[in-house]
Amino acid sequence: MTDAAAVMNKMIHIKDELDHHLPKKESDVLWKKAEEKLDQMLKQYASIPKEYRIHTDSRIFPAASVYLTLKEHLGKDEAYRMVEEPILKRAESIGKKLAVLMRIPGVPGLFVKMWDPLTRKLFGEKNGFQNVFYPKQKDEFRMDIISCPYVRYFKELGCPELTKIYCTCDDKVYGRLPGLRFQRNETIGRGGERCDFCIRRIRR
Repeated sequence: MTDAAAVMNKMIHIKDELDHHLPKKESDVLWKKAEEKLDQMLKQYASIPKEYRIHTDSRIFPAASVYLTLKEHLGKDEAYRMVEEPILKRAESIGKKLAVLMRIPGVPGLFVKMWDPLTRKLFGEKNGFQNVFYPKQKDEFRMDIISCPYVRYFKELGCPELTKIYCTCDDKVYGRLPGLRFQRNETIGRGGERCDFCIRRIRR
């Protein structure tokens, strides 16, 4: 089973947010409570397939454990902000690093080609998603997610509002990549019927 302390050590960007806004002693106490809550979640969901865990154990469960802990002590709005801001800042940082790579000739086209095998490996049915894959088009990848483990588990854990944070992460990572256009009309986490993905190479 995944070690809760090891997972929390990788969420240092959220801990830094707590340390910035709270007295260090209070931040440390809340972080320890969140770790205990995470340990309970990992035990509760010990039987889920290992392929789900790249999403549940590294993102869904730790985010829920921190948020639910903070919510009990600071209220919903403040808890949400303390979880949302560092997660989106990290996604934006990833997007900026990808943008540097996309300026290399040939990389945008390769990036589009990689989406199909990468999505099937990391965001496919074995990972807890249900997808609709569209016929391949040159310089374009299109897919809809019609069932998402982020929606499922955040709802089961009593914090469905966290789902839309990870919807926004996609916008931060892929929304401003040179030579590419990332298009999306709706996500399940924002109340839509599906999460539609379209990434297209822009030829100049």
